Amino acid sequence: MRPSGRAADQLRAVSIELGLARHAEGSCLIRMGGTEVLCTASVEAKVPPFMRGKGEGWVTAEYGMLPRATHTRGDREAARGKQSGRTQEIQRLIGRSLRAITDRAAMGEMSVLLDCDVINADGGTRCASITGAYVALHLALRHCVDKRVLSAVPLRTQVAAVSCGLYEGVPVLDLDYAEDSNAQADANFVLTADGGIVEVQGTAEQTPFQESELLALMALAKQGTQSLFEAQRKALGL
Repeated sequence: MRPSGRAADQLRAVSIELGLARHAEGSCLIRMGGTEVLCTASVEAKVPPFMRGKGEGWVTAEYGMLPRATHTRGDREAARGKQSGRTQEIQRLIGRSLRAITDRAAMGEMSVLLDCDVINADGGTRCASITGAYVALHLALRHCVDKRVLSAVPLRTQVAAVSCGLYEGVPVLDLDYAEDSNAQADANFVLTADGGIVEVQGTAEQTPFQESELLALMALAKQGTQSLFEAQRKALGL
């Protein structure tokens, strides 16, 4: 029995609320169980120096957790004067995931900066961030179409992410904190709606897991992301 009482292949309750950040070109609040992440997308009419003159756009991300997003207060990274390795790794993952499905040549020389701020953490914050960031990005690019900056939304497909793991020896979908902190293995899957794989991060926490178990986790992830794609489309009215 999972601590939450969910079936092995059951996602936590998912909701996506639009427009929380009134000044951003695109924003949403994504909830996956007890995890809540505010995702915003900001458009800039320029690209980083290393992209200038290439005729392509840029999509990048920043990630952070509010001090009381977890059970005990965490220091603000700005107060420490540097980001943790975990923060840097997660925000690079978010950026890679969204660039993978963006037609940057169709953007022209403009940038979209994605900010993913964790309000409450109960496992799977990077996955919720990626799933919500897609919605914020889509909204920002749609805004550019409405303003006639772009002729069409330059996204090839959808992208979403979900965690899976071995909990008490059983493959389970969408780990919450109670499971993630006690899993024998856990993995994050970043998948696209047209069947593509952007990234798979898998780690054995105790003993090595088997290929058959990895494939079982992948099957759960494919099932779970189908529900996330549906939630994204519903939020965007697609």
